[in-house]
Amino acid sequence: MNKDHILKTAQSWTQAPFDEATITRTLALITANNDEFQESFYKNLEFGTGGMRGIMGVGTNRINKYTLGKNTQGLSQYLNAQFPDEQVKVAIAYDCRRNSKELAQVVADVFSANGIHVYLFAELRPTPLLSYTVKAKNCHAGIVLTASHNPPEYNGYKVYWQDGGQLVPPQDQEILDLISLLDFKDINFNGKPELIELLTEDDDNAFIEDSIKAGKIAGDVDRSRLKIVFTSLHGTSITLIPETLKRAGYSDLHVVKEQAFPDGEFPTVKSPNPEEPEALKMAVDLANKVNADIVIGTDPDSDRLGVAVRDNDGNMVLLNGNQTMIAMTDFLLKQTDLKSLNDPFIGSTIVSTPMMHDLARSYNVECKEGLTGFKWIAKMIKDHPQQDFVGGGEESFGYMVGDFVRDKDAVTACLLACEMYAFAKENNSTVYKELMKLYVEHGVYQEKLVSLVKKGISGAAEIKQMMVDLRENPPAQIGGQDVTIVEDYAASTRENKQLQKTETIGIPKSNVLIFYLADGSKIAARPSGTEPKIKFYISVKSTLDHVDDYSKVQGQLEEKINGILASFDM
Repeated sequence: MNKDHILKTAQSWTQAPFDEATITRTLALITANNDEFQESFYKNLEFGTGGMRGIMGVGTNRINKYTLGKNTQGLSQYLNAQFPDEQVKVAIAYDCRRNSKELAQVVADVFSANGIHVYLFAELRPTPLLSYTVKAKNCHAGIVLTASHNPPEYNGYKVYWQDGGQLVPPQDQEILDLISLLDFKDINFNGKPELIELLTEDDDNAFIEDSIKAGKIAGDVDRSRLKIVFTSLHGTSITLIPETLKRAGYSDLHVVKEQAFPDGEFPTVKSPNPEEPEALKMAVDLANKVNADIVIGTDPDSDRLGVAVRDNDGNMVLLNGNQTMIAMTDFLLKQTDLKSLNDPFIGSTIVSTPMMHDLARSYNVECKEGLTGFKWIAKMIKDHPQQDFVGGGEESFGYMVGDFVRDKDAVTACLLACEMYAFAKENNSTVYKELMKLYVEHGVYQEKLVSLVKKGISGAAEIKQMMVDLRENPPAQIGGQDVTIVEDYAASTRENKQLQKTETIGIPKSNVLIFYLADGSKIAARPSGTEPKIKFYISVKSTLDHVDDYSKVQGQLEEKINGILASFDM
């Protein structure tokens, strides 16, 4: 969008239907004519991997009552057209962020103004509870106001469909097409209170009980022996996880008090992201003080979890998302009566560890692989009703146990992690030792994620050009190894350079490139769908003859990763 178009767009926000506060702020931005002004109006906020996220403020590229109102108006019209003979119902939840409660009310008002019955959580609640409620209340759709682990200035809007999973094709594009036809003056903000029903603790209790049914699988073990440290990182999980663990029998629970109160400013951490060791520092410090077995921390909307456990020397180490996924999936498969299931399968994503496929083969189950984001794992369940889903995850610290929730679920996954450790402890082992056994059996996989932050208009252009360059000039070698296979998910092609053969990839298109090397290494490049970043996912592998050799092999793999990074000048 050129500067004249940006100015014209901004000027349209200085008159009705926009309110006085919005008009005043827009006029100030026009006068300033700075980067903030340009970035607020140069495009419409887009849907990405996890719905729509953005910085809060005025403008078409910001989260505000008008951008969310327009989305909700379009979704309302779509729902009413799709289900003309039904009373359409939606559920709405929100997290701890600035304006989340107020924006949730705006969304509820627009839905109800369009004759839709709304189930609204009266207080902040975890995202997986929203997915559960969509199914439990037979809703046609659901909304959660959250920006997950993004910085405090962000908020977001996730849309769920009837099955409890996030929007996927074809509904996503059909709804976006309808939204694009609307003007801001088309939004009906005149809510009907009689159509808005507040949810109660009974709805919480149903979810907790079903979480326990799905996650409490360790059998007859003494759960009171497991010492747990838990932190909600100022997010929503404080409302459900301590109670879930308590009801499941985990009485020795230590909550990080300084991080137990919901706060969208996240005052005790640089980022409320359990992927980052710094975010769990206070929890690890408490674990060392009380000699805890396990540390668990969740992100603000409680759909992802970070897990730290004791290594063989008694030190608390943070498992990465791939390690957590592998350990929990192996435990889940081991404790599940697979013979009683119909063609069972586990789920993963194209940027997660290939070890999931090794694990699936060892249990004689299928591992389905999809694009990044749990909406694609939910779609696997929906598209294959004749098969039973056991569990699955992705490298970004998300996991889902069974299919009663159709999104990543830190509540049930937290319980599963504790069950896994309680079972190991009962059998004179640890989660770390069990993970080492898996490495001996299947080989050591070591992964590394590198995220390059590129903010603003120029950053978006730079990310776009980086992907163009990789496509037009793909590397023949990476880290001293020949590139043998190139997968381009935007073109839906898999090119085998050794066989000089190109095949079609049978999953939806996405802006992802994956390079496979002669030694089995894998490098994926992908612009983030939720943040101003381009991400590089690296996976390397080696054999492990004995657990005592792990540190040595780990060092060798780290050298291999550094060689790969050097090839990309990182």
